[in-house]
Amino acid sequence: MRIYGVIGWKNAGKTGLMERLVTEITARGYRVSTVKHAHHSFDVDHPGRDSYRHREAGATEVLLASRNRFALMHELRDEDEPALSDLLAHLAPVDMVLIEGYKRDSHPKIEAFRAETNNPLIAPNDPTVRAVASDGPLELDRPVFDLNDTRAIADFILAEVGLT
Repeated sequence: MRIYGVIGWKNAGKTGLMERLVTEITARGYRVSTVKHAHHSFDVDHPGRDSYRHREAGATEVLLASRNRFALMHELRDEDEPALSDLLAHLAPVDMVLIEGYKRDSHPKIEAFRAETNNPLIAPNDPTVRAVASDGPLELDRPVFDLNDTRAIADFILAEVGLT
C-alpha cells in the first residue's frame, strides 16, 4: 500500500494541505483514502441515536450503513490504541493513503510549517520527513515547497510513492 504522511505542529496547515492534496491527486484520476490521528477523545455518534445506544449497551463494533456511506465504529474500551498498520489493514484498496499525524511512525512524510506558530521544525531531527511545505524560505538538506503550491507538493509525493 502506498502511504504518505503530512505532519506538523498545531496550526501548521496540515489539514488544509491534506484537503488540497486529496483534491489535486483525485483530480488526476487516483483513488485516495485518508487517515487522521486525533490526540483527543472524539465521537462520530450522538447520544440518543440507535447506533450510540448499541455502543452504550456494550457492542464492540457498530456498523452504521446507508445507501450513501457506511461508518464502522470500534470501541477500544480497555484496549490500547491500535497501531497505524492495523488501521491501514481496515481500508479498502486504493492508489494511495494520505496520513495526517502519526509523526513518530516510520512512513515517509512532508512537514507543514508556519513560522508564525513559533514551533521548531521537526524535519532536521527526523529522516522520515522527506520535504517541508512552508509559508516562508528555509535552509534545509531536503526540498522546501511553498505551503500553497499544492501541484508541486503533489508531484513530489506521487513521484516518491511511484505514481508518476
